[in-house]
Amino acid sequence: MSPSTPRARPAGLIGLGLLGSALAERLRAGGFAVTGYDLDPARRDAWRCSGGAAAETAAGAAGAGDRLVLSLPTHRESAAVLAECAAELRPGTIVVDTTTGDPESAARLAAEWAERGVTYLDVTVSGSSAQVREGGAVLMAGGPAAAMAACADLFAALGPAVFHTGGAGTGARMKLVTNLVLGLNRAALAEGLALAQGLGLDAAQALAIMRAGPAYARIMDRKGEKMLRGDFAPEARLAQHLKDVRLIVAHGQAAGLPMPLSTVHGEVLAAAERAGWGELDNSAIIRVLGPRPDAAEGAP
Repeated sequence: MSPSTPRARPAGLIGLGLLGSALAERLRAGGFAVTGYDLDPARRDAWRCSGGAAAETAAGAAGAGDRLVLSLPTHRESAAVLAECAAELRPGTIVVDTTTGDPESAARLAAEWAERGVTYLDVTVSGSSAQVREGGAVLMAGGPAAAMAACADLFAALGPAVFHTGGAGTGARMKLVTNLVLGLNRAALAEGLALAQGLGLDAAQALAIMRAGPAYARIMDRKGEKMLRGDFAPEARLAQHLKDVRLIVAHGQAAGLPMPLSTVHGEVLAAAERAGWGELDNSAIIRVLGPRPDAAEGAP
C-alpha cells in the first residue's frame, strides 16, 4: 500500500443473509474492511470467496473495529449476539442494528448498552437486498445525534438517504410505517395482476398501463416483473414480511388503531406461509391472490 493510498476503515458485520451480505458488499465498496460472521458456514465461505474477511465467531467480527453492524432476524437474536460479544464491545463502540423488530426491544438494548459505554443505533433499512446492493437503500436511524455523525461515512456507503428519526426505537417504528405502505402496495399490485389474468386480459399490458398512469408505484418496477414471470427467487422473504405485518398490527392496535387493511394482509401472508411459500420472495403473495382452482367450474 502506497503512502497516498487511504487505509480501509475496519468494521464488523454479523448476519450475512440476504440483507447482511448486501450491506457487507456496500461497505466494502465504500472503503471499509469488513469482517463478517454468520452462523451458517456456507455464508461465511461465500463472503470469503467474494474477497471478504470472515470470522469464525461472532466475537471475532465484533472485535474487528469500533463499529459493528448487525443484520439479524429479530431483536432477540441481536440481544443474544451482543451478550455473546460483550468482552469485545469496548466503551466507545457503536452498534448499528439494522434488524426490523420490536421498537421497545431496541430502546431496551440501547439503554442496557449505554450503561457499558457502548452506543446502540437502531438503523432500519427500507429496500430489498437487491436495492441495497444497487445503492438504493433508505436508512431510518434512532439514537444519539453524536453517534449518527460519527457513522456518517458508514451510512454514506450504505445508501443515498439517511433520516434521524429520534431516539432508539424510533427507527424500528418508522420501518413499521414504511413496511405497512410498501407491503400493501405489493399486495394491491398482486391482486390487480391476478384480476387482469382472471378477466382474460394481458397481465403484462395491465402492468404497463399501471406504470404509465396514476396507479403507478415504485414496487411495480421490480416486483411486477417477478410476479409476471413467476420468478420468486428471494430478494426479501415472504415469511420475514409476515413477521413485520404482525408487528405492525400489534403496535397499531396498541395505539388504538383498527388496522383493518394490515389485518387482512397478514391473513393473506399467513395463508402463503401455510402453503409452503414463506421462504420465497414476498412477490409470491400473488400465488394466494390468483384464481382458485375451482373457479372455472363455477363460471357461467
